[in-house]
Formats: sequence, C-alpha cells, structure tokens
Amino acid sequence: MLALSLDGMQAPVAITPATGLVSCVYAPAEPVDLRQTLGVLMRGVADPTMRWDASGVWRTMITPLGPATLHLAQRGRSEIRATAWGAGADWAIDGVPQLLGRGDDWSDVDFGSIPALAEVRRRTPGMRLPRTNLVFEAMLPAVLEQKVTGIEAKRAWRMLILRHGSPPPGPAPEGMRVMPSPAEWRRIPSWEWHGAGVGPQRSQTAIRVAEVAASLERTLDYGRGGRDVERCLQSIHGVGVWTCAETTQRSHGDPDAPSVGDYHLAAIVGWALVGKPIDDTRMLELLEPFRGHRQRVVRLILASGARKPARGPRMTINDHRGH
Repeated sequence: MLALSLDGMQAPVAITPATGLVSCVYAPAEPVDLRQTLGVLMRGVADPTMRWDASGVWRTMITPLGPATLHLAQRGRSEIRATAWGAGADWAIDGVPQLLGRGDDWSDVDFGSIPALAEVRRRTPGMRLPRTNLVFEAMLPAVLEQKVTGIEAKRAWRMLILRHGSPPPGPAPEGMRVMPSPAEWRRIPSWEWHGAGVGPQRSQTAIRVAEVAASLERTLDYGRGGRDVERCLQSIHGVGVWTCAETTQRSHGDPDAPSVGDYHLAAIVGWALVGKPIDDTRMLELLEPFRGHRQRVVRLILASGARKPARGPRMTINDHRGH
C-alpha cells in the first residue's frame, strides 16, 4: 500500500489505463460516515445515479473531464477505499476528500443552548457536509423538485435519467445511468418532459439552467457559499432562494443555507425546537443564533428523527441574543 499524503489521500494508482480505472485509499483526519454524509445526494431509493449495496456506495457523474463512476467502501471510520472508472476517473478521485467533508469545520459551532442537538452531534460524529463541486448536477434535480411532492419529483428524475442518461463506465450495478449532459437536457422534447410529469414552468427553468451550466460551475470559486454565489445562481429566471439553497448545500458544501420555502422543513424545525409548527420567518428567527452554521443545525435536526409530534419531549432552545 502506498504511503498516505498529508491530506490523507493515497497517491492515485491507475490500474488499467485503458478503462480509466483509478483507485486509492482516503484516511480522513476526522470520522466520516458514508451514509450520513452522502445520503443527502440521493434522490430517492431508485435514483439511477446513486446506489447502495453491501460493498458500499456507487455514484455516477459527469465531471469536467467526462463521465465517471465512483465506488466508495468504508473500512471502519479510519479508511475509505475509492475506485473510479471512466474519462473523469482522476477528477472523481481527486474530489473524494471534499465529497466526504474535508473543509467542513464544525469546531466553532456552540450547541450549548440546545443540549439535545449537542447530543445528536455526539452520536453522529461522522456526519459531514459534502461538497460535490458539481453545480449543474445539484441544481437540475432541485428544479424538478420545485412545488411538487417528493414522490413526483423523484419519479420525474428517475424517468428522465433512465430515458436520456447514458450507461456508466466500469462495473456499476445494473440499472444505473450517468445523467445527461447540459446539451442533452436542452434537446429533450416537450412531450417527454410532460410524460415525466414535469410542467412547462419547471422544464423551461431546467433548460435555462442547462444553457448556463458552464457559468454555474464558476461559482465554486467563491467558496462554500455566501452572497456572491446566491446572487449568481438566483440570477437565472426560475431559480429562487429554495432552489439555490438545495443546490449549494450539495455542490458547495454550504454550511449556512437552510431551505427556506420547503414544504416540510419549517414545521420539522418548529416541532423540534419549540414543540409546534412554525413558518419560515419563525424558523429563521430560531436559527439566527447559529448564523454561519444554520444548515448544520438543520442536518442535525433531521438526523435526530424529529417529526411532527408523537407527544414526546422537544429540544429546548435558549436564545441568548439579547443577553
């Protein structure tokens, strides 16, 4: 086995260059749990671009260098073997540390006002915020999820990927596909959008997003989120606060992008923190003491299993802003 570099990444080894197979071992400095970290990337259990099996997790993608299939297998919490195939294999391997949360720093988050959140964090030390570095990949399904149920959105994503995606490189499980390129999304005819249950408003937004896909990726230069990223992404007609947040949480690893406008989120946060449903305005008020880390708080609330009440205890928030 090759020596690990300072960032925990083994020097990638091209095993069979003809097929673009590259493999390495990543030993993160902090614990990483694959399911807790990457689960947010999966668009339903039948997502053709992501699959869990006994060996680990499979993920397909279109990288700047071409399509790739990535397989990650966890060895306890200390090592993760990464293997990639295809033209984008090197890029996929290079991105593994950020995909698994390198740079996601929880060290200065103070959960002292909500002991229950501190306990959730204690129980989930391997949950990180992923940064895929693929903005178009994150935004397109977010557009499909606008103002419809999760079932409808996941069905549309699955249908469009299976019909217009391409076979993945390497030995990916049967039924997986690589999502269409921006040019391929633009060529999908209106009747096929309709057949997948995607109305004109969402399909037109998706096409506009595909038309500016290259410029979307340049927002990664601004870091993990912030006003400049929001301004650029929301300049696209049809992309608002919710779609922007759902994108940057995944592509940029944004720690401060709660999904304002989500049909369920405010109620879940409300039940968890104050024991009753609330609206977005009140949700933002409750999250304000954690500005800079609001998405981290949301991830912990969701990881806690908080739902509409079964008449159980709630987390207790102490707001010290006026103290």
